[in-house]
Amino acid sequence: MHVPGDMAAYVDPLVLGRVIGDVVDMFVPSVVMDAFFGSMHVTNGCHIRPSVSANPPHVTISGRCRQLYTLVMTDPDAPSPSEPSMREWVHWIVVNIPGGTAATEGKEVVAYMGPRPPVDIHRYILVLFQQKAVLTDGEVEAPPLRANFNTRAFAQQLDLGLPVATVYFNSQKEPAAPNRRR
Repeated sequence: MHVPGDMAAYVDPLVLGRVIGDVVDMFVPSVVMDAFFGSMHVTNGCHIRPSVSANPPHVTISGRCRQLYTLVMTDPDAPSPSEPSMREWVHWIVVNIPGGTAATEGKEVVAYMGPRPPVDIHRYILVLFQQKAVLTDGEVEAPPLRANFNTRAFAQQLDLGLPVATVYFNSQKEPAAPNRRR
């Protein structure tokens, strides 16, 4: 993802995909965040199979090394986009990521769980926040459940403000492999 000069070109897919609205409020992107599952680059609205996204994406972040970031990945469509009674399902939280590095340099608060959409097409949203200071173990804890997480409330609780970058992809349950006969 690159932050283009034309803000509308960056924000429009997030509005059309209802990421802005369902998960985050309108924001001004200020950091470049790139996410890859293997060689597949995550771009807004792209489709990535659960088998491809079983392991955490490689996420790189621009920014100065003295700045720290928090990355949150959620599914706002759990268990079903038509009835998202578990909105949002938290898939991953990493804090204290130094700018100019990768998410692997931060502290994982919630272990990565790959997409497992039971029905229909689900959105998986990666939201990046800039921290004001180092987050300690006492300040940030894993939620007791993955279901009914709220990215906005999480950001407010930690005084993170609005996101600085966001990207999302779509995924749906893969068909079962056909039985092989000998």
